[in-house]
Amino acid sequence: MYLDHPRISATRSETEPDRIERLNRVYGYAIALADVDGNAGCIAKLSKIHDHKGILMVIWFAEPTAREKEYFLKAWMSKVGDLSIHVEHEVLQQENLSSDA
Repeated sequence: MYLDHPRISATRSETEPDRIERLNRVYGYAIALADVDGNAGCIAKLSKIHDHKGILMVIWFAEPTAREKEYFLKAWMSKVGDLSIHVEHEVLQQENLSSDA
């Protein structure tokens, strides 16, 4: 069982809790597509999924492939998602930990 799932958040989730429920369905849909493709590494690349006013923000630890981006687009376009193509991807940048000598 994989326990290190990405964080899931949404703008106005306190007053509209259905947004989080929708993101959980989208996450499940996208990871199921990855599973069907045999892409076990996709899940470990994910940091966060966020719904910002109808835009799905997918935050990655590592650069996603075009196919991995497509998983989330298909999920967001589906009836379990927002029925839209508004998906943005961002890769977290590692901080430069060089020391000043």
